[in-house]
Amino acid sequence: MDVLISGAGVAGTALAYWLRHHGFTPTVVERAPRVRADGGPVGLRGEALDVLDRMALLEQVKALNMRLGGAASTDGDGDLPAVVLAGDLQILRGDLIGLLHEATRRQVEYVFGDSIATLEQDADGVRATFERGRPRRFHLVAGADGLHSRTRSLVFGPSERFVRHLGIYTATFSLPDCLGLRDTGRLPSMPGKAADILSTRDGTEAYAALHFASGPLGYERDDVAQHKRIVAAQFAGEGRPVPRLLEEMGRAEDFFFDANTQVEMDRWSSGRVVLLGDAGYCAAPTSGRGASQALIGAYVLAGELAVAGGEHVVAFAAYEREMRGFVAEHQQMGREEADRFFMGTPLQAGLGTVAAGAPGVARGQIVRLKDYASSFAAT
Repeated sequence: MDVLISGAGVAGTALAYWLRHHGFTPTVVERAPRVRADGGPVGLRGEALDVLDRMALLEQVKALNMRLGGAASTDGDGDLPAVVLAGDLQILRGDLIGLLHEATRRQVEYVFGDSIATLEQDADGVRATFERGRPRRFHLVAGADGLHSRTRSLVFGPSERFVRHLGIYTATFSLPDCLGLRDTGRLPSMPGKAADILSTRDGTEAYAALHFASGPLGYERDDVAQHKRIVAAQFAGEGRPVPRLLEEMGRAEDFFFDANTQVEMDRWSSGRVVLLGDAGYCAAPTSGRGASQALIGAYVLAGELAVAGGEHVVAFAAYEREMRGFVAEHQQMGREEADRFFMGTPLQAGLGTVAAGAPGVARGQIVRLKDYASSFAAT
């Protein structure tokens, strides 16, 4: 069966791996001109590590672990262990995508610099037209194209129906350890604003996140210079160490900015089209859980398709049953963290409460990974 995957991020490349493993023929289309090498750190927890192990990639991920240090609170409330912020392992998003692409590029067709324009379903498959390439037909389509999913908009409707704004924006970027953190971190907070400055790579580098409360803002998705101006204006006039952070932000090449939002949908499939990862169930772009959800979701979706022999109605329903509880818990945690931000609770205390109160969720232990037997010939 031919499966079109929209998006060559973590979700899309992982799905391509498992579909090929089960004997399907995936094609990945990505609007970026090449493999994405940007993006800040992502935390990997629980069963996501098991998925990577089954892909024979876990040791490579461990070798790229950023070794995030813990953080000392600025108000004397104690230290926040690194595992609360980062999960069991933390790796740059671009590094993780690079590993997944390398593991699939010889057996999977990748089409870069293009994107889906229209999708037309019928009884036998889906006709896809593209912004640049010729139209093609596929048996199934998977939307793994992130929070701002084009696939979701085409098949399910406009984003406003599904995207819930949590009232917070976040910017992330790496920087030299110019603050002398040495395996520790700082978590300064201001009214309606907060920052995380964390030591990485055994104290040789640092990573910063700047958060601020705001209603929906208008800006261009790909205009990084505009994003930096927005953040600089929000934090102008704040005391140390914010001015130095803004200075480093201006130079950062791995800068990321987005709203903290969630995607909430009653169903993740419509006919022969299914959504995966942030496209269908984003917990919040900066929650630290998106990559783990994407890896686990890709494994489950491909496995259920294999067990069902490609019968998509059966497989998509099983995929949702397996993933719904896991996603619901993560989204609830995201909402609780946003509430604590607005209540003025220190960020470190809020995260610590989440970790202590829901250890199974924090470690990603809701999904029990099956050993999927394929109805297709594994290759």
